[in-house]
Amino acid sequence: MSLTGLTRPWKDFSYGFLDASAKRELRRKMLKAVAVPGCQMPYASREVPIARGWGTGGLQVTCTLLNPGHTVKVIDQGADDSVNAASIRRFLTRVSGARSTWDTLEASLIQSRHRVPEEILREDQILILQVPNPEPLRPVEPNMSVARQMHADADYGRMWLQLYEQIVRSGRVMFGAAYPSLVHGRYVMTPSPIPRWDVPKLNMARHLTILSAGREKRLYAVPPYTRVEPLVFDDVPYKVEEHGHLTCYRSGLKGFFMNEIPQEDGGALHEVSDSHLGIKAIRQGDGEDVATGDTWYTNGEMGQ
Repeated sequence: MSLTGLTRPWKDFSYGFLDASAKRELRRKMLKAVAVPGCQMPYASREVPIARGWGTGGLQVTCTLLNPGHTVKVIDQGADDSVNAASIRRFLTRVSGARSTWDTLEASLIQSRHRVPEEILREDQILILQVPNPEPLRPVEPNMSVARQMHADADYGRMWLQLYEQIVRSGRVMFGAAYPSLVHGRYVMTPSPIPRWDVPKLNMARHLTILSAGREKRLYAVPPYTRVEPLVFDDVPYKVEEHGHLTCYRSGLKGFFMNEIPQEDGGALHEVSDSHLGIKAIRQGDGEDVATGDTWYTNGEMGQ
């Protein structure tokens, strides 16, 4: 027996890589997720050419929605030029014929890991967030069957207790990312590992947000103009990261979410996390005519 005898002749893969059955299922589950905001919908997660935990859920949703008329932007923790973002962007353009861009204003589909762009998204744009762990109740209820029943009953008492214990023990809520949030007054969701800075961007936003976890085989959605409220006590207000006073050492931008870059002398420099917003600011400083959209934050304060 030879190796050649064990292999099949090469066949072209389906358009958009996923087979038609997978796309039909994902579209149905996305419609259900939009109809019931924040509710997790199970789906049969397919194999794609990246490892589980590196964005397979977001990639499957993007492959299902993408067509040659779309323009896709892929970011990894705010950066367009990271290895993960560049590889996924190249894959998507090859299997779909869609154009790619770094500019948030040009994109119709935005697939992101851990960040929401700083420029306000429009109604004709879709944000797809990669999610490693979609279950907000897992820290307080490891049994997923019980957690599903708690969601059905809107029983979130244990989560409120967890927040209370954090405040008592540490003086503040300790969630740094994936802050549990109530969607449309009904379901508590994990808004992906986006920082607290980005969670208010989902509240009453004009764009559709789809969150997908390939490893956990779950997806859920935040439709346009839907309330997304972080879980907070009346006397302990929600606080975002204190980045409003920081200035990007490359672009000079101030009042946005920053990445900290440690220096050899023990100090640190800061760089705006939304990399292409920083590139736009640099190009504008050089005298180029570059279009920049309105931003969610102004001088570190969330707009109304």
